[in-house]
Amino acid sequence: MRARIPIICIGFVPNLVLAATSANLLAAGQHVIYSYAGLTPPASLLTAISAGHAAGVIFFKDNIDATIGTVITSLKNANAASPLGLPLLLMTDQEGGEVRRLSGEPVQSAKAMCAGGTSAAEGTGAGENLASVGMNVNLAPVLDVYRVAGDFEDQYQRSFSNNATIVSSCGESFIAAQQAAGVASTAKHFPGLGAAAASANTDVQPVTLNLSASEIQTVDELPYFSAIAAGVPLVMLSWAVYPAIDSVPSGLSFQMIFGELRGRMGFEGVTISDAIEAGALSAYGTDTDRAILASAAGMDLILAAEKDATQGDSIVTALATALDDGTLDSLLFRRGTARIAKLRATL
Repeated sequence: MRARIPIICIGFVPNLVLAATSANLLAAGQHVIYSYAGLTPPASLLTAISAGHAAGVIFFKDNIDATIGTVITSLKNANAASPLGLPLLLMTDQEGGEVRRLSGEPVQSAKAMCAGGTSAAEGTGAGENLASVGMNVNLAPVLDVYRVAGDFEDQYQRSFSNNATIVSSCGESFIAAQQAAGVASTAKHFPGLGAAAASANTDVQPVTLNLSASEIQTVDELPYFSAIAAGVPLVMLSWAVYPAIDSVPSGLSFQMIFGELRGRMGFEGVTISDAIEAGALSAYGTDTDRAILASAAGMDLILAAEKDATQGDSIVTALATALDDGTLDSLLFRRGTARIAKLRATL
């Protein structure tokens, strides 16, 4: 039985990190998750990993076949040359049901497993499945509380329930079981996309959810209290705008990250963005512009999900330049670096 992944503490700053982050390029690389197209990682990605300029890799359906274990071994071998000495974050979306990148567990959708009382068993299955090929982070579970049958989250049964208390219970069970299998869980999409209409997809367009602050805090955010208590080490923020909290997308909002998630809810773990190239951010410049804005708001990990390793390279360079010229606050950024290093050291 693998050890359960512990709750992350902000105050932990390994000596290794203090030594390694003297160069801004090296520091910036620890904040970026890369992606690539096809079955074979490009040489440039292996080079970035060996140099310590990548925190990890996200895998999509078209990256995965029977050779994925061998591919992951090659990434780990490249990482052995990194000056950081920390494991890569190797992740995918394995929510269950229709949203699975690997074949196999969890076969049931979030809604079905919750209704059937099998959230813990499915969490175990998800963790064991990812671990069997060498992955160590699942971008699941979804903690969104859907509102109407067939809406954005319910149409694919990605939400456990339309009852926040039930989502809390099923989410906590899935998280605890998955982490007991040695895979870090990611609760998403904070503060919640449960009120989004069926066509309100932040991947392709801006989305605004005109909810009261009271509804956001008592319904959408409620499941995160249980997830945090269960030791969830990562939280993914949504790209929707919640005008009752802030006028910018959640993942670009200092108020959402530090006022709500870290302040009101006490989360001390790692924040991760949704795809930085998402259509919801069309008004916020290039991918590198968006990465700088998200990092300035307190986002720890930037998900460069365009399936092009050069996207990750560009973001690393942009973040390093922003540290050099003072656009990014060095102290705030390096606190995030320490959180990421703490997470990586547990995997």
